[in-house]
Amino acid sequence: MLDFTALEAELTANESVDSSAAALITALANEIEANKDAPAKLQAMADRLRASNASLAAAVAAGTPTA
Repeated sequence: MLDFTALEAELTANESVDSSAAALITALANEIEANKDAPAKLQAMADRLRASNASLAAAVAAGTPTA
């Protein structure tokens, strides 16, 4: 019998990440809507998002094995 424990753990992790991403996108859309008349606050959020994106990209690249 095949052991699917590792695959099941990966699926659970992916589902958690997917849910987190959806929540983040919803929250971001709400923040943009709430601050549409505050350009400085929108710029600050954009700057934070870019920094977070760069950090995430670096983490993914560091954890991705080369072919």
